Parts: sequence; C-alpha cells; structure tokens
Amino acid sequence: MVRDSVTRARVETLLRGVPGRFGSVLHSERVAARLGLWLGISFTVAFATGLFSHFMQHPPGRLAWPSRPVGLYRITQGLHVIGGLATIPLLLAKLWTVYPKLWQWPPFRSLSHAVERGLVLVLVGASLFQSITGLLNISYVYLWPFSFPAAHYWTAYLLYGALIIHVVNEWAKVRRQLWTREQVEPREVVTARRRFLGTVAAASGLTVLFTVGETYAPLSGLALLAPRDPHTGPQGLPVNKSAAAAGVTTVIHDPGYRLTVTGAVRTPLSLTYDDLLRLPQHTVRLPIACVEGWSAEAEWSGIRLRDLAALAGIAPDAVLTVESLERGGGYRSSEVRPPHWNDPLTLLALRIGGAPLAPDHGFPVRLIAPNRPGVLQTKWVSKVVAA
Repeated sequence: MVRDSVTRARVETLLRGVPGRFGSVLHSERVAARLGLWLGISFTVAFATGLFSHFMQHPPGRLAWPSRPVGLYRITQGLHVIGGLATIPLLLAKLWTVYPKLWQWPPFRSLSHAVERGLVLVLVGASLFQSITGLLNISYVYLWPFSFPAAHYWTAYLLYGALIIHVVNEWAKVRRQLWTREQVEPREVVTARRRFLGTVAAASGLTVLFTVGETYAPLSGLALLAPRDPHTGPQGLPVNKSAAAAGVTTVIHDPGYRLTVTGAVRTPLSLTYDDLLRLPQHTVRLPIACVEGWSAEAEWSGIRLRDLAALAGIAPDAVLTVESLERGGGYRSSEVRPPHWNDPLTLLALRIGGAPLAPDHGFPVRLIAPNRPGVLQTKWVSKVVAA
C-alpha cells in the first residue's frame, strides 16, 4: 500500500511538474527531443526548398535551371509553404515544452554556457521571425518596411546555422532520450506523453490536409486554411497583381501595340497583336506555381518562344530578357535561359482556355514556361531582348 502510494505520488509529480524545474513528463527532455527531431526535419525541408526557390528566381552566374520536370517548382514551393505552416504547431509545442529552461535563473553559469544560450536565443528568435512573417506574407499582410524576400532569405541562413550548432551541442542528449531507456516508466507517464505528441502531430497533419488543396487540385475542396482558392479569379485562375495595380489598363489596349525582339538578333522584329495571331499557334497545359504556395493548371495557347527566337535569328545559347508594359516593380522583366526558351512548352501565350487573355492575366501577351516561379511568368509582354 505504501509502495503504491509512493508510486502514485511520483507519477502525479511527473505529470504536474515541480515548480522551477524541468521535471514534468510534458516539460521534459524526452518530449523536447522528439519535437526537436520533427522540427529539425521540417526546418531542413523548408531551408532546402527555400534555397531552390531563391536560386530559381536569382540564378548565380550563368547557372541554368532545367525546364523539366514540368511541375518540379510547383512541388518544391508547395512543400516549402505548406510544410512551413505545418511547422508552426511543432514550434509552439517545442517552445511550450522547454520554456522552464528558457527562464531559468541565473541565466548562465559560465562563458561557454552564455554562448550556448545566446545561440538558443538566435534560434528561437529566427524561428519565430520566419514563421510569423512567412504566414503574413502568404496572407498578403505586410506590416514591415523591409523587403520580405531578402529578410526571409538571410534569416534562413541564420536560423539553420544556429540549428546545426544546437543539434551538434545537444545530439548526445537527444540520442539518449530517443533511443535508450534508463528505467521503466509508469504507464500514466507514457500515456500522457503519447497523447501530447499525438495532439501536436495531429495539429500539423490537419494543417497540411486543410492547406494542400491550394497545390494539389483534387483536395482543393478541403483547403479551408489556404489563403488562396486556386480556382477563384479571372478565367478560373487567381492573380497576384491586377492590370490596374500594375498601371497598364490603358497601354495594353493601345492600337499601336508592338511586340519587339531586339538585342543580339540577326533580324529585329516588331509585331502587332494580329501579326502574333497569324504565327503558328501551339497549345500546352501548364501550371502557374506561385511563391506563396498556391498553384493552378490551365490550357495556354500562343507562340513558342523558340519559334520567335528562330525568326529573329537568335543563337540557341543566348539569354533572353522578357520585358513587361508595366513600368515599375521588381518583376517587370525576367530572364529566360536556354533550357527554358528552347523548350517547346515555353510560350508567349495569347489565349487561356481558348479565350483571349483577360487583362489581369497579361493581355495581350504573357510568358508561360514549365518549372518556373509564377513571378517570372511575365505578364503584359512588350519586348524580348537577346544577349
């Protein structure tokens, strides 16, 4: 009887926790290790897919990203955004689990301990910054004066560097907590821990389930948490920037419109909209894959960019710059490197779903290419420059 009472008291102490100590079954190193492993995997996926997106938009040197597989960027950016959302419950649970240690006093016991806690502070701060600003960005809420892409990119290095150092420093402890058992634990303790971890995993899983439809069309009806419905917008496709917001509502209907092809060409071209319609037309089915994670497929018709380049006598290894009628903005022009413009799926599109492009989708002409971020699918095209 006495032994049962002692065991029950010990279990209750573990479940409740001891004030001022890291002793509860939920505020415990075993739970923290499990959540840390999940977060490490999640942060690694986010870091890798984020770098992929960044270097596709800003390729270093003459690096040429492939145009195939067609939906590669759609998958990687979907993983980045949807996986990032699923990370939020894991991060909050991890912070809740370890907060007794974050507020321990004295704050550090030695110089090395101070450095260690400083790195933890960097890791926590960078994690919260990436999660909060990323969530606001995909919701199109901008409460800051700085450039989100630049801040998100550089903070990712800070976060992942601090994570690597933290993992190296804590690995022996994590390995012991995950893969060894120093003693047989009471059933109530194991049950409480499993329920907590199961609840956190379910929260992340439901976040994925109710968001993935913005990338995976068959589940679009479940996309309750997605900031964008991939079927809502002009001609059944979303838009990020309208013609009015781009300031091109007047110039796109100018009867004097010309698409010019200049630069390192044998034969400069200046084509009216009717001239473009008389050129050989091709139809492809490609997705618009946005950096905010949503994507949607459509049927596009227009001129193959490689055919237009052949008419102008452009060398097959040239780099093309496609320019918009839009006069401002960081994406008013984009480079198209040889693997993309030589691909037969890359079009200067004139129609979508058999109908002329809506103004918000880039009338009179827009670029559409496989395996390419939506921000680089330039709308309201007026010029192609070869170099």
